[in-house]
Amino acid sequence: MPKTVGVLGGGRMGAGIAQVFIAAGAEVSVAETGDAAAARRRVADGLAKAAARGKLADAVDVALSRLSVVDDVSAIPPTAELVVEAVPEVPALKVDVLTKAEQVIGEHAVLASNTSSLSIAGLGSALSRPDRFLGLHFFNPVPASSLVEVVTAPRTAAGVIEQVRGWISGLGKTDVVVRDSPGFATSRLGVLLGLEAIRMLEEGVADAEAIDTAMELGYRHPMGPLRSTDLVGLDVRLAIAEYLHATLGDRFAPPQLLRDKVAAGQLGRKTGQGFYFWG
Repeated sequence: MPKTVGVLGGGRMGAGIAQVFIAAGAEVSVAETGDAAAARRRVADGLAKAAARGKLADAVDVALSRLSVVDDVSAIPPTAELVVEAVPEVPALKVDVLTKAEQVIGEHAVLASNTSSLSIAGLGSALSRPDRFLGLHFFNPVPASSLVEVVTAPRTAAGVIEQVRGWISGLGKTDVVVRDSPGFATSRLGVLLGLEAIRMLEEGVADAEAIDTAMELGYRHPMGPLRSTDLVGLDVRLAIAEYLHATLGDRFAPPQLLRDKVAAGQLGRKTGQGFYFWG
């Protein structure tokens, strides 16, 4: 397990990634250029919930003592063994924070992106050490999810892949290793199912609850595709679908209903309404 970890971005995903490494004993620095207090609160709330479920070995205050929140990527500790980027799915933004982080950390550190669909090779082309770079696609909510998708680019060193697989195992999670390709394995399949569920809703085939229940009970999915879209965020799903549409073709064309809901600000759980109402 890395002793020191950097997380770039303190939103829901970044806070979740920070939480699981803190729980595993690592010192974690979260770089958040927006609301630093909110980022700290997300991690603290997550650790408190883990403790309440008996899933945290330390007292919450002890675990929190291993967290620092900084306001710039340049403040990530140079001793960080692993830095995970978890900013929004905007290629230019990701490249910006990744290149800044690479200038701070040591040459033997591992740099990773939590992107759910963007090309790892494309992001890595801007780096000086692409052999130390790969995708680590965590799933939302990070603490409860048992999977991490490890995405390898042609220039990713074999030793780096094995090193991060060991770290993932240390988190109590399971990895799958996939080759760099648009949408990788999980987003490509998950988005395709979600988009078809939205089209079915759009066409009046069934309501959202019926569609989700059919997949949960008929195919043993733990969560239906529409509820899952609400959890991920309709804006996030739309951005991924647009990227996959551009790279893989019309089968990933976003339905108009998805575009309309995003335009109306109905983004899912984070705004209180998506395909469901969230109290």
